[in-house]
Amino acid sequence: MKTTISVIKADIGGFPGHVSVHKECMEIADKELGAAKNNGLINDYRIMRCGDDLELIMSHTKGINNEEIHKLAWDTFIKATEKAKSLKLYGAGQDLLSDSFSGNVKGMGPGVAEIEFEERKSDPLIIFMADKTAPGAWNLPLYKIFADPFNTAGLVIDPKMHDGFVFEVHDVIDNKRIELKCPEESYDLLSLIGATDRYCVKSVKKKNGEICSVSSTQRLNFMAGRYIGKDDPVCIVRAQSGFPAVGEVLEPFAFPFMVKGWMRGSHHGPFMPVPFEKANPSRFDGPPRVIAAGFQVSNGMLIGPSDLFDDPSFDKARAETNLIADYIRRHGPFEPHRLPMDEMEYTTLPGVLEKLKSRFEVIE
Repeated sequence: MKTTISVIKADIGGFPGHVSVHKECMEIADKELGAAKNNGLINDYRIMRCGDDLELIMSHTKGINNEEIHKLAWDTFIKATEKAKSLKLYGAGQDLLSDSFSGNVKGMGPGVAEIEFEERKSDPLIIFMADKTAPGAWNLPLYKIFADPFNTAGLVIDPKMHDGFVFEVHDVIDNKRIELKCPEESYDLLSLIGATDRYCVKSVKKKNGEICSVSSTQRLNFMAGRYIGKDDPVCIVRAQSGFPAVGEVLEPFAFPFMVKGWMRGSHHGPFMPVPFEKANPSRFDGPPRVIAAGFQVSNGMLIGPSDLFDDPSFDKARAETNLIADYIRRHGPFEPHRLPMDEMEYTTLPGVLEKLKSRFEVIE
């Protein structure tokens, strides 16, 4: 029987502002998923958070897009939101775009990444969770993990990986998908995924079809038609034995590359890899954060998590993040710190520009 890992997240209210999740909200989530485990709906679970996002990690045998699993997540978010509202937490329930469940949380606000697989003799799995950024943040690391031999030595020296991988890329604006093979189509792949606001890597597979990685690609702003927060994506990556090693999966994050998001979802900023307890973006609501939870999956149970960025070898990346943050912040409201105008359409800026519209005059 195949094992399914579902990671479903939502911003149900920040404490304070956009920094963290209140412990009472996490306790409610723990109670709800604990009951689901006791009644056999799920095999195992973990409640986590990255910044102000509540993360539900569930192991079960019901496959992806299962209505019961998604309803469990939805009901959990609703109850946590009720507590958040009673505590007057900021933006309580902003990721929940509907008042009622319709069979699947996709398109309703929460971010979703689900992966189904036959367990191997040993199955290491890493779950990345981010705050203050968008789904395109996974494009660069997923490319480096599965297609860059300077990052992943196994692409060259491991015969189980030497044939390369297949990337499924989503056009999140036109709602289309394409599959591209690497290494033979790597230039085509890069031509798309370098545009992180439009093209997002949804999944990576081996060429025999075995799933390697899945990420959330929901664009909350496009679904809502207005700015209500960044999407704060999640990503699941399997490791070892024909997949990149754990160290190869983590290696891209030693470089604090620039991502979109940060304050009001309107700025570029460096992506900071941090331990669980440091995922509290407070400087200018940032910089954007990423945590890495390592698990061994054993007969449907989650062994872990191991806090994979709780390692001094990432101290330099964190120090560089702060240097980059100092530099980019000095630009204030100017590009390239602020996003280009065509990417500000779904932020709060249009409300400011509307009042100036009638004052523009034609230049003769």
